[in-house]
Amino acid sequence: MAEPPRRVRELLLAGLAAAYLAAFASLYVQVPGLYGRDGILPARRVLRLSGQRLWEQFRDFPTLLWLGPSLGLDTELGMELLCLLGVLCSFGALLLEPLRDSLVFALLWVLYFSLYQVGQVFLYFQWDSLLLEAGFLAVLVAPLRLLSWGSPAWRPHDSITFWLMRWLLFRLMFASGVVKLTSRCPTWWGLTALTYHYETQCIPTPAAWFAHQLPVWFQKFSVVATYVIEVAVPVLFFAPIRRLRLFAFYSQVLLQVLIILTGNYNFFNMLTIVLASSLLDEEHVGRSTGRSKKRNTLLCHATAWPPSLGSFLSTLLELSTYSLLLYWSIQYFSLEINWDKRLLESKVAFTYHEFTMWLRAVTLPLVGLAFLSLSWEILAAMYRCACVRGYFWKLWAMLQWVIFTTAAVGVFAISLVPFTYIEFESNGKLWPGIHQAFGVVQRLQLVNSYGLFRRMTGVGGRPEVVLEGSYDGQNWTEIEFMYKPGNVSRAPPVVAPHQPRLDWQMWFAALGHHSSSPWFSSFVHRLLQGQEDVIRLVQVDESQYPFNARPPVYIRAQLYKYWFTSSTEGSHSWWRRQRVQEFFPSVSLGDPMLENLLNQHGLKDKTPARRPLATVLPRVLQSLRQLCRPVPGPTILWSLYLVVATACLLRALHHQCRGGAPPACHKGPRRGDPADRGGAEKNGHMRRREPQERGESRACGGPEACGGGRHGTKRKK
Repeated sequence: MAEPPRRVRELLLAGLAAAYLAAFASLYVQVPGLYGRDGILPARRVLRLSGQRLWEQFRDFPTLLWLGPSLGLDTELGMELLCLLGVLCSFGALLLEPLRDSLVFALLWVLYFSLYQVGQVFLYFQWDSLLLEAGFLAVLVAPLRLLSWGSPAWRPHDSITFWLMRWLLFRLMFASGVVKLTSRCPTWWGLTALTYHYETQCIPTPAAWFAHQLPVWFQKFSVVATYVIEVAVPVLFFAPIRRLRLFAFYSQVLLQVLIILTGNYNFFNMLTIVLASSLLDEEHVGRSTGRSKKRNTLLCHATAWPPSLGSFLSTLLELSTYSLLLYWSIQYFSLEINWDKRLLESKVAFTYHEFTMWLRAVTLPLVGLAFLSLSWEILAAMYRCACVRGYFWKLWAMLQWVIFTTAAVGVFAISLVPFTYIEFESNGKLWPGIHQAFGVVQRLQLVNSYGLFRRMTGVGGRPEVVLEGSYDGQNWTEIEFMYKPGNVSRAPPVVAPHQPRLDWQMWFAALGHHSSSPWFSSFVHRLLQGQEDVIRLVQVDESQYPFNARPPVYIRAQLYKYWFTSSTEGSHSWWRRQRVQEFFPSVSLGDPMLENLLNQHGLKDKTPARRPLATVLPRVLQSLRQLCRPVPGPTILWSLYLVVATACLLRALHHQCRGGAPPACHKGPRRGDPADRGGAEKNGHMRRREPQERGESRACGGPEACGGGRHGTKRKK
C-alpha cells in the first residue's frame, strides 16, 4: 500500500482554513453596508420572527442568527459575531495543526452557512457554494483530535473521504470546460473569448492590460489550452499512475495562477488550488519540503537498469497519454504552424451536434470511472482495516470503515444529480431515489453544480454603470468606486483575496436593465440618505467621496462602454470609454419613481430602533467595528496572512535552534528488532514515528542517506 498522505491532508486543511479566513474577514468589513439596519439589503428582511418556537425556526430556516436576541444582538451584530468567530477559528486552524480538527471545520461550515442563509444576492456566488461544499467534506476528512487525545495522524479509512475532494475538483473543472461549449457562445466556439475576457472581467488586475495586448493567435491558442486543461486533463485525476496525477495537478495550478495574475477572483482560485492538492502524494510533498524518506531509495530504483516490467509499462502508458492529448488537441482544434506569418493557427474542427453527442456518450462512463476509483479506495481501506492487529481494534476499524464508506458513497451518489446537469439525458437516467435524496439536502449546499464563464460578456465593449450626484440637478459629479473601473487614468487594482461584493454586483447590474437588480434602487436610496456604512463600500477614505460634507440631492446613473487602451496609442490612460445611454434616471428623496421601486421590492420599511447596548457583548462588537472601520478589506486580510507567515517562520527558526548539533549517522534497525515489528501501527491507526523509532538519523534523514539499512550494507548471516 502507498504511504498515507498525512502531509497532503494537512496541506489541504491548512489551505481550506486560509480560504475560510479570507471569506469571513472580507465579509466582516462589508456587513454594515450590505446587511446593516441602514444597509442596502438589511438582513432583518430575511430573518423575521414568526412567533414559532426556536427549534421550529431552525428547522424551517437553519441559521445561528436566531440566537441573536437571546444574546442581546440584532441581526447585524449577530452577523458580525459569526464573522469574527469564523475569523478566529480559521486563523487558529491555519496557524496550529491541532486545530485542524473535524469539530473546528464543522463549526466553520455552520458559521458560513448561517451567513449564507441571509446573504441574499451578495452571497450567491459559485465560490460561496464551493466553499460550503469543500468545508462540509473537510468535516469528513479532518481527524478528530480535540475529543480523542493522542489521535492518530492517519486512519485506515481516511483515503475514502479524502477521495471526495478529488471528485469535487473533477466536477468543478470538467463542468467549467463543458459549459463553455454547450452555451453556444460564439467567442468560445471561435476561440476568441480571451481577446475580450481580460478587459470585460469584473475587476481586472494591471497584468490583464498587458495580457490583452498579446497577439490574437496566442489568445486563441490559450483558449485551446484552457479546453484541454478543463475538459481532457481532469480525467487524469483518477489515473493509477502518480506522474499522470502530478501532471494534472500542475496543469490546474498553472491555469489558476494565470487567472490570479490577470483577475481579482477573491479566494476562489486559492480554493481551487487547495482542492487540486488532493492529487498529490506523500512522497512528492515530502520531497518538496526536503523531508522525503524514500528519496534515495526511489532514486536507486529509477536509475536501475534494465527497468522492471511494471516501470516500463507505466512509462509507456504515460507517454501514450501525453501523445494522445497532443494528437487530439491538434486534430480537434486544427492546430497548424504558419511559417510564413510566424504564428500558430487554430480553429474548432467539430460541430455543436458532434460535441453534444460526445458529451452524451461520455457522461455516464465518467461516472463509472469515478465509481471504480472510489471502489478501489474502499477496498484498499478495507484491506488496511483487516491488517489491524487485535480482534477488538480490528472490529473498531471495520466499524469506522462501514460508517465512512456509507457517508462517502452517499455524498457521491447525490452529487451525480448536479454533475449530470451538463447533459440532461444522462441526468434523467439516474435512479429516482438519488433525485429524492438530493432534493432533501439541496438547501444545505452539500453538493452543487458549477460552470464558470459560461458566456463571454462585453463583446462590443465592457458595460459599466457610472453613478453621478448633484446638488442642483444641473452640475453632476461622478462617484468613484475603490475597485471597479471608473476613472480611465486609474490603474486596475489588486484586491484579492478580498471580494468587494458591491463592485461585483455593479458589474452584473450593467449587463441588464436596472429593474433586474432590485438592490440598486436601495443602494441609490441609501446614498441619498448619506448612510456612512454604505458610503464606505464605495470609498473607505471619506476624502475621496465627493459628497462627504453632505449627501447629494440628486443621483443618476449612466451606462458606459469601456475598452482597454492599446499599446500602440501611446496614451497614459488605462481605459477609454464611451457613453451609451441612461441607466437609472435622476431621482431624489421622496421621488415617486424611487418610492415605487422600493415598495415594489419590499425595500421600503421603517428602520427599527437601535437596541441599547445593555450587555458587554454588543459593546465589544461595536468597539471592534470602530477599530476596523477606517481600514480597507485587503489590508486587513493581508495583515492576518502576514501574522500567520511570521508566526510560522519564527516557529521554524525556533525548532532549528533547538535542534542543536546533528547526531552522527548510524545504521537502521535490523530486521526483527522491535522498531521493525509494527512500530508505525497502534490500535488500528497509523501514527507518525519519531526518527528514533524508525532508526533514522535527524541529520541524514534515514539509513538510506548515510549508507545504512538494507541498501547500504550487506548483512551478515
